Amino acid sequence: MSDTKTCYYETLGVERSADGKTLKSSYRKLAMKYHPDRNPDDADAEQNFKQVSEAYSILSDEQKRAAYDRFGHSAVDGSQGQGGFGGGRAADFSDIFEQVFGDAFGDVFGGGGRRSASGAARGSDLRYSLEIELEEAFLGKDVDIKVPTTKTCVECEGNGAEPGTKIETCTTCQGHGRVRMQQGFFTMEQHCRACDGQGTTVSSPCTACDGVGTQATRRELSVTIPAGVEDGTRIRLSGEGAAGTRGGPAGDLYIFVSVRPHDIFEREGADLYCRAPTPMAVAALGGDIEMPTIDGGRKRVNIPAGSQTGKRLRLRGLGMSRLRLPGRGDMILELFVETPRHLNARQKELLEEFREHCCPNSHPEHTNFFEKAKGFWDKVTGE
Repeated sequence: MSDTKTCYYETLGVERSADGKTLKSSYRKLAMKYHPDRNPDDADAEQNFKQVSEAYSILSDEQKRAAYDRFGHSAVDGSQGQGGFGGGRAADFSDIFEQVFGDAFGDVFGGGGRRSASGAARGSDLRYSLEIELEEAFLGKDVDIKVPTTKTCVECEGNGAEPGTKIETCTTCQGHGRVRMQQGFFTMEQHCRACDGQGTTVSSPCTACDGVGTQATRRELSVTIPAGVEDGTRIRLSGEGAAGTRGGPAGDLYIFVSVRPHDIFEREGADLYCRAPTPMAVAALGGDIEMPTIDGGRKRVNIPAGSQTGKRLRLRGLGMSRLRLPGRGDMILELFVETPRHLNARQKELLEEFREHCCPNSHPEHTNFFEKAKGFWDKVTGE
């Protein structure tokens, strides 16, 4: 590399289409290669290190990269102003926000935790969606699941270094992972680019995990779903998320439970609602009907004579289990009186005879409604 301004992509040795991961990997290798601490009294290595750092600071920022791709160095030279920031680089505002707000952004469902002074970082939290039947929600169940996650690299034991090589404290940030900068009256801290915030540097990254310290895997877990669990319940399994890096703690696994709609029952809290079709004769004369219960049993229910559509009957203690509480909810039947169809001649004859013997008291709502209707018609016609 020379002292003249070269293409940032050429400086990092990547194609213009390179993604963020490729940029980062190339930068880390070149930064370790040219780091002043590894090349004492070598002015060329120091200059190359500055050029690599400058190239990465531009290309790792989406807005600066877009401007550079369109207008070249002229679009970003202003952003490298010598305002007193270490290495001649502008402040990294994402690092400033992280310094101010800590872990508030990105610690849940995919976000990793902050790195410690040793470079260790908490693993990402993971989410798993589990769908169960209403009967399983009533009884509870043990279910085996397979979760895509990461595990600590067995080759380097999570430290990111090739076995047999040393891990050294970063001399730029003294192992803190952040460097302090001053501009005028303001003092701020930002992510250390020399060690990528790890606080340590490795001369030979582990080839098994590319220096990350973790590897992709699928973990099998046995999960207990408690009786009475409701749709949308979140179950947290501490430490069962993605592995941390550089010896950091693992994240958590969150299981989101959804309960499939049931063919017979509708749930509302611990109560179950069931539509109960009732033959007209049973509704008129009274009698028993047999209803299913959520535990797989049967319950004979007495229908009072003269029951109408919409009448509700409450069966105590035949509803859902209560989550982590004793007892069960109720089962509520809503009657739907069914008019007979496909009658044979004899049945029609009996109904005709029944109609002939009906009186207004047999159908009070019908009689009352049409009395109101007659009054309405008389009022409209003026009679």
